[in-house]
Amino acid sequence: MSVNQTRAMSELSVMIIGGGIGGLCLAQGLRQAGVAVTVHERGKARTDWLQGYRIHINPAGSHALRTCLPAANWQTFLRTVSVDDGGFAFTTEQLTDLVRFTAEEITPTGGPDERHYGVSRIGLREVLLAGMDDAVRLGEEFTHYETTTDGRVTATFADGSTATADVLIGADGANSRVRRQLLPHARRINTGIVAIAGKHRLDGAALPRALTHDTNLVIPKRSGSLFTAVWHPDRRFTAPPQDAPEDFLLSYSMPFVLWGYSDAAAALPDGVESLSGADLQRLALDRTIGWAPALRDLIAGSDPHTVNALRIRSATPVDAWQTGPVTLIGDAIHNMTPMAGIGANTALRDAELLCHRLAEVAAGRSALLPALRDYERQMLGYGFAAVKQSLRNARQAGSGNRVGRAAFRAMMRTVGAVPPIRRRMAAQLGR
Repeated sequence: MSVNQTRAMSELSVMIIGGGIGGLCLAQGLRQAGVAVTVHERGKARTDWLQGYRIHINPAGSHALRTCLPAANWQTFLRTVSVDDGGFAFTTEQLTDLVRFTAEEITPTGGPDERHYGVSRIGLREVLLAGMDDAVRLGEEFTHYETTTDGRVTATFADGSTATADVLIGADGANSRVRRQLLPHARRINTGIVAIAGKHRLDGAALPRALTHDTNLVIPKRSGSLFTAVWHPDRRFTAPPQDAPEDFLLSYSMPFVLWGYSDAAAALPDGVESLSGADLQRLALDRTIGWAPALRDLIAGSDPHTVNALRIRSATPVDAWQTGPVTLIGDAIHNMTPMAGIGANTALRDAELLCHRLAEVAAGRSALLPALRDYERQMLGYGFAAVKQSLRNARQAGSGNRVGRAAFRAMMRTVGAVPPIRRRMAAQLGR
């Protein structure tokens, strides 16, 4: 048995490559468990992490945060977030309901760690970073790792410096360098779907209540789809960080409706990702001619500076590999499309599970490799189930199969009309 399989709590050491949501959540949990942990982030300052997009935290994500964060950080999170208290609807392109669920139907009745929340990325990262200044190493760009003769891992960074620990966790996102070395056969595919997203500020705009209070998925007769969600500013902060980008200020200081139009790349101009915000806005309006005026007003009334396009990519499933002292969490292993809204929550779930397993190792209740193997087995199961779900949603969004769309619309009407089926779907949306 190797040395790192028998280390006591005070000796087990973990290094995390990447200071994203999953990596920081894991680091907080390990710190709580008394495990020595460092986070190596290539960004040189906290301001490098400012991003305008907000994150939906579902009950699984809430539970992971409650489990991993110190009590004070968890309370700060609750004071920061906006509570998602709107409903969810599937509608036609005329904004006619196929089925609309109330907030009461889809909101779990449990405690604060079983609810849905909305939070800005910077707000969540500030919560995750609090109390971790001595563990987070900024400006350290990972290049590669080596396994030492005693079973430990040494990471090398771009400046030539190194760090060694018993376990190395790749939390370095969709373009993970750790994954590239550990699983060189793992692939990400181009789904053939492009999303155009923008933000419509809610500053007295005359939009219907369905758009200003609820989340909606618009399923037109032909191709494409439109997703809308309402976001409110983080409650804790009274002033934005200095030098914050303009787009971040919108997310930070006022409510807005986030919309995303998705369609097959083949139906859109070549080089769509390089178009200006104004050109993308016009393209989205061209693709929605004949739709409900309110939906077109939503797009037309958005600030062009907030409109951008993204070519959607997704990880492909990988089989279990031979477990060693290097493993992966979050987008580094199961990067998924945004079409299910569960990518960040799945990373948080990874963090909670891996934290539990490593805490058992540190406490002497488990050997290291069996603990990591159990984590990887569970993570690959639920992680790639989420990838499959999000990929299916993306492909449905870009499908031009009118028969299939008609069948889906009919099915949603049936869901709304049959109480047992309606309750079952509401429960699924609430998870």
